[in-house]
Amino acid sequence: MAETKKKVSELPREIEVGFHQGSLNTLINERRELVKLIQQLERVMQAHIKRLEELGVKVETRKAEEKK
Repeated sequence: MAETKKKVSELPREIEVGFHQGSLNTLINERRELVKLIQQLERVMQAHIKRLEELGVKVETRKAEEKK
């Protein structure tokens, strides 16, 4: 990692700024896709929970623990 930092810092300012901006844009897009994935997962889980409850199965969730 020290080698990477040294190599990056040797770049001209404009190139280094572009590198970091590009990296942030990529990470923002990755985070956005991760949030979409988690939302879809939550919808599927809720559908299963709802159906289990319709079948008379009591489902306990751990929302209280997740908030900690």
